[in-house]
Amino acid sequence: MELRQLEYFVAVVDEGGFTKAAAKLHVAQPGISAQIKRLERELGQPLFDRSGRNVALTEVGTAVLPYARAALWAASGARDVVAEFTGLLRGRVVMAVVTAPWALDLAGLLAGFHHAHPAVEITLNEMDPVSLTESLAAGHVDLALLGLGAPLPPGVETQVVVDQAVVAAVRRGGELDGRDRLALAELRDRSLITLPPGTGLRSVIEAACLSAGFRPHVAFEASEPYFLAKLAAHGLGVAILPRSAVSRHDDLHVLEIEEPAMRGQMGLAWRTDQPVSPAARALVEHARKVFTAQWPPGRECDR
Repeated sequence: MELRQLEYFVAVVDEGGFTKAAAKLHVAQPGISAQIKRLERELGQPLFDRSGRNVALTEVGTAVLPYARAALWAASGARDVVAEFTGLLRGRVVMAVVTAPWALDLAGLLAGFHHAHPAVEITLNEMDPVSLTESLAAGHVDLALLGLGAPLPPGVETQVVVDQAVVAAVRRGGELDGRDRLALAELRDRSLITLPPGTGLRSVIEAACLSAGFRPHVAFEASEPYFLAKLAAHGLGVAILPRSAVSRHDDLHVLEIEEPAMRGQMGLAWRTDQPVSPAARALVEHARKVFTAQWPPGRECDR
């Protein structure tokens, strides 16, 4: 059994067929087919059911797949560890975000990491909250940056990197323009503008409204806070967002929310219940240090 055979086997599964696997690996399709057949002869059982239009795993193939992934991960980890001892960190790390962070310099963080470890390949993905959480749980993401408040998988550790007040923002000249604060219950019958379900902020808002005895009426939802702020500036509702997302909009009047007050938190999240590569560990350590410097504990957004 060769690592190359296992690599081809996993690629066919991940890509959904021999042709796509060959294209991804830059190998001729007959070569992939031949190596997998050799692997099947050595194991004494077929790994794929080739009788239908689409290639599907057999029961044996399904059982073998996690061991094949583990073997490839171990081989990659061994190379990475040796590289770490020689002083040249190598490998590939994947970071995911729910949306581009409006209060943090993510580009600067990644540039600094690349400068320190130029041989490490960095992949940055933007995902919806559900996909990000599933990818983190499956180990497909090394580090995530997301809003805190929604449940996270077991074995995930977090560090708060932004902690700020959640405020209401309305069009200047409107009904609420002359006030500085309001109780959450006063939003019961108003059209709200905020982030979509599954985000940490939305979970915080829904829990607070439930404790105040009502369900929020969300008229507009999107993943980009600045777009939501523009909707509020046009008088389409009350934006409920972290202060940094609305504080610099001249067309908006910002009100403090009381009874209860809410906090919007963004955090780093990473797995602690499974082995990680030296490159992934270095990215986590770098991100924690840089974000702490960008947003020290106790800092509040400029008003």
